[in-house]
Amino acid sequence: MKNLPRCLAAAAAIAIACGAATIARAQTLPPPQNVISLSASATVEVNKDWLTVVFSTTREGSDAATVQTQLKQALDAALTEARKAARVGQLEVQTGGFSLYPRYAQKGGISGWQGSTELIIQGRDTQAISQMTARVQTLTIARTGFSLSREAREKVEADVTAEAIARFRVRAEAASKQFGFAGYTVREVAVSADGAQMQPPQMQVRTQAMKSSVEEALPVEAGKAMVTATVSGSVQMK
Repeated sequence: MKNLPRCLAAAAAIAIACGAATIARAQTLPPPQNVISLSASATVEVNKDWLTVVFSTTREGSDAATVQTQLKQALDAALTEARKAARVGQLEVQTGGFSLYPRYAQKGGISGWQGSTELIIQGRDTQAISQMTARVQTLTIARTGFSLSREAREKVEADVTAEAIARFRVRAEAASKQFGFAGYTVREVAVSADGAQMQPPQMQVRTQAMKSSVEEALPVEAGKAMVTATVSGSVQMK
């Protein structure tokens, strides 16, 4: 037991010495030779397939409870209508923001209350969603927008990534030969994909008067989205 501290001290000294030797060897190693860094990317254009329509309405009055009740009634009526056509992935329904806040007079004090509520309808069935805009009577369209669904993105992501990898290999092979080498080996590589992030819905405001007088399906056009994959890294020419 008396020799235990000495043994521990000796072990610690050996570990420190080994670590110092490893660092010294690393510092004396020459930098890698005949290494080049490359990157390649591939892009595919796909149709946007996910439509989002945000409905909203505002109410104001002197009594907070009354304003809140009016907002709830408007939202409940819209929800009842939208749920009739709800289907997972095709037409999905969810509530959005619900706010109620006071309005102040110039001389101070609360002069009234104002609130707003939102309903969000989204999915792949663009025809059903556009027709729904004519059936929801208690809310008006605040904004709409198309994006790329996760399933559509994942469907093309594997193919565009494979194309980017193939382009990286072609570039590495060509660069190696241009420098006078027979081939190459990959040292390190990173693969990333940009799945065309959802864009903010475009503003499209309609007043309550327009809503009640023009009960027609909303015309929509999806447009295109870009999915890009990038491969970057370094290769050892040999």
